[in-house]
Amino acid sequence: MNPMKTIDGLDPIIFVIFGGAGDLAWRKLIPALFDLAQDRSQPAQFAIVAVDRIKLSDDALRRRLHDGVNQFSRFGKAKTAAWNQFAQHIQYQQGDFTKLQTYTALGKQCAKLEKEWRIKARRIFYMATPPSMFGEIPKYLGQAGLSRDRDWARIVIEKPIGYDLESARALNAILAASFDESQIFRIDHYLGKETVQNILAFRFANPLFEPLWNRRYIDYVTITVAETVGVEHRGGYYDHAGALRDMVQNHLMQLLCLVAMEPMVSFEADEIRNKKVDVLHAARPIHRDAVPQCAVRGQYGPGRADGKKVPGYREEVGVARDSQTETFVALKLFIDNWRWQDVPFYLRTGKCLPQQASEISIQFRAVPHQSFPPEASLGWQASRLILAIQPVEGIVLGFQAKYPGPKVQLRPVDMRFSYHESFDAPSPDAYETLLWDVMKGDATLFMRADQVEAAWQLVMPVLEAWQAASPSDFPNYAAGTWGPEDAQRLLSQGHSWPAPTELAAKCPRKGKHS
Repeated sequence: MNPMKTIDGLDPIIFVIFGGAGDLAWRKLIPALFDLAQDRSQPAQFAIVAVDRIKLSDDALRRRLHDGVNQFSRFGKAKTAAWNQFAQHIQYQQGDFTKLQTYTALGKQCAKLEKEWRIKARRIFYMATPPSMFGEIPKYLGQAGLSRDRDWARIVIEKPIGYDLESARALNAILAASFDESQIFRIDHYLGKETVQNILAFRFANPLFEPLWNRRYIDYVTITVAETVGVEHRGGYYDHAGALRDMVQNHLMQLLCLVAMEPMVSFEADEIRNKKVDVLHAARPIHRDAVPQCAVRGQYGPGRADGKKVPGYREEVGVARDSQTETFVALKLFIDNWRWQDVPFYLRTGKCLPQQASEISIQFRAVPHQSFPPEASLGWQASRLILAIQPVEGIVLGFQAKYPGPKVQLRPVDMRFSYHESFDAPSPDAYETLLWDVMKGDATLFMRADQVEAAWQLVMPVLEAWQAASPSDFPNYAAGTWGPEDAQRLLSQGHSWPAPTELAAKCPRKGKHS
């Protein structure tokens, strides 16, 4: 019995991975494609062609990728029959990404597969390479004629999309020279997470909260993406990027757009992406002289996390000993439109923080008149809605309830929903969702060129101001703490950064690869 599911409704696919012998393919792409083959189906005819510089045989590559699947598949260690069936679709091609003959050879390989299958195949070109190759590979694909068929060729590009606004525009121009915008899939794995997608369902499929989703009822919004780890093995890359480029310009801006966007007319990809771009266009520009009032940066020093000593950022491998790179960013933004005028959106992200958490907190305004006497409150707080993205996915609504007893006493309580408890089906890895959408041609969860550039344009004044004036206090927060003290002063009076929800403590932790 064939352990791999197939589906006839999906076109035959040749999935080309530039950098196919590298870490991203080993850790994310191949495990996701394998899981799709076991769970969500693959076309009856498909092939994975890994292209890389090193000399490697098909069998050697398959052994390496098998190890990655065993470690990172959400199904656990691969069954022998399932892996053998999947592995026979993997091929290796050695080639230099900067030589045209690599691409002409690839074209011949694709044509050979189509001849064997006796059917035309969709060709997906995935750039799992260093960013320096993002501007090279599309040009050679165009020169080799591999991007010519707009209906059958697609290209996938990982972040970072540029280093600043100018480089992002230049990269988008290179992509556009060989590919139509409909063929380009700019991937952000955060958008593949179930709870991120559930923001749209929560807002627009339920009549309860959307009428309250505006400046009349919402006081402020916080978006937190906190990491407990440092830069780990990415010091060389990170020291030239920093938290603003690495996280804010893409991940946090995407979350901001989903929370603040207007209702869409349909679920068409461009309709949703239009609404997200509208948010960025409505964001109040940050002027260079106002950056200190709108943005805070930090860099972690030595500290303790999970009971262990943690080195400071400048002690990490690949990091300059006098590095001025930020590992923490907090921003205060406003969306100037009818829905959100004067409602602050606070964004923060950082490394070596006390707790892993990706959460959106919607803080509702307090009641206009407090009818209950002060002694009736056992810890009064305004209602708050938490959209928890990771490590455990769910939604928490905090509100006031009467404490049991003869006296009228109010206490904050939580109403909780968790994916783990409500659904038997495990959430797929984000890359599974996104690769499946690439194969189907659904661009809903992918960034369009104008969205990328609008996000860069919003943060450029902050980047320029920080580049012009080096921080004098780095490192300014200890590893294992919630960032620099200035992040608290960024908040308006009466506002606060919410502590991460205890949803994770209430629900069993998923496997290490969830």
